Amino acid sequence: MQALTKWLNKMVKWRMFIFLLTVSSAFGQDNTTLTLEQAYQLAQQHYPMIRQKGLVQQTAALTIENIGKGYLPQLNIAGQATYQSAVTSVPVKIPGINIEDPSKDQYKITAEVSQLLYDGGSMAAQKNMQQVNGLVEDQKAEVELYKLKERINQLYLGILLVDEQLKQTELLKKDLRLGIQRVSAQVQNGTALRSNQLVLEAELLKNDQRTIELQANRKGLVDVLSLFLGRELPAGIQLITPTVTYALAAGINRPEMKLFTYQDSLFKVQDQLIDAKNRPRTSLFVQGGYGRPGLNMLKNQFDWFYIGGIRLNWSLGGLYTSRKEKQLLSLNQKMVDVQKDLFLLNTNTQLKQQQSDLAKLEQLINTDQQIIDIRVRVKEAANAQLENGVITANDFLREVNAEDQARLQLITHRLQLLQAQINYQTISGNQ
Repeated sequence: MQALTKWLNKMVKWRMFIFLLTVSSAFGQDNTTLTLEQAYQLAQQHYPMIRQKGLVQQTAALTIENIGKGYLPQLNIAGQATYQSAVTSVPVKIPGINIEDPSKDQYKITAEVSQLLYDGGSMAAQKNMQQVNGLVEDQKAEVELYKLKERINQLYLGILLVDEQLKQTELLKKDLRLGIQRVSAQVQNGTALRSNQLVLEAELLKNDQRTIELQANRKGLVDVLSLFLGRELPAGIQLITPTVTYALAAGINRPEMKLFTYQDSLFKVQDQLIDAKNRPRTSLFVQGGYGRPGLNMLKNQFDWFYIGGIRLNWSLGGLYTSRKEKQLLSLNQKMVDVQKDLFLLNTNTQLKQQQSDLAKLEQLINTDQQIIDIRVRVKEAANAQLENGVITANDFLREVNAEDQARLQLITHRLQLLQAQINYQTISGNQ
């Protein structure tokens, strides 16, 4: 039995070790790679605006809760002590009856409980306004968070461009090293000058400097991206090239469109609130108190009293301003409509520009590939000529650099095409 227990303990420990090793490996893999979608999520979680969204929701919830308490019974306590110059008295003297005049100093303390019956829909309208206003403020934060994608796109694609340039630099160094080997053999055989080898070696050092500059640029971009994501990215982080399926947008789904809709709803609710404030209010009330005199004015003593009933309040002062208030709402709504039309115009203009750039870049990439094919053949011919001593190192270097420039153009155009595709989706909101 003890042997079986020991064996089970060992199995549990080994399984736990394997589990931890698997989790650690997965965590390490996650730390060495990053996708564009992950960058979006991390940036939005870390961006200070996300905290504002939570505060907006809490504020709206607390305000609505407070408005709802207006339906609860309301207690009001009041007291007063007064002295008046004259009091009500009975001017007729009745034989045998002495009617005492009330005191000129009077005292009263009351407590009143009232229950709202009908408020004209004012509180319901206030609740609706707070709910819609919370949606408006929350959507404004969404608009700001969406703008963050543009910054992430620039940094992410900037790093991808540097990575491709580094790869091309290594290919160029490979060609230069091959040329140095061949010229070195010719120098040793006395068929080439030492200066030819030095020219290629200098160019190799120049590309080493280029590598240093590119690596420094990459580190700077990674550091800035780390700030946006709120986590320290390793220097060798591998960014996954996003796969984008380009298609014409069926419509604009930007968060600004939802914001315009919420703002329009807010104006409608505010219009309802104006009408509700100008309606009568009714409530039940019970008032009790203690004072001198009580309800019996002829009894000049401290006494308890109470009174209850139904109360009607109707403030007509709002009728003077309600028309102008509605006109202001209408003007503000028209201003929002103008902003919406302007936003759609600018967005559609940007989409048309991106479509034009996409078509142009696709044509340039096709031409780039043809140029590279030609440059490769020319370089190979120059390589053979260099080996046979027909051309100098400068001639060979010129062809190598020409191919390098052609490949760099292709790299740049491909990244620009990818950026245009991502920008198109970001601008249209279909990402």
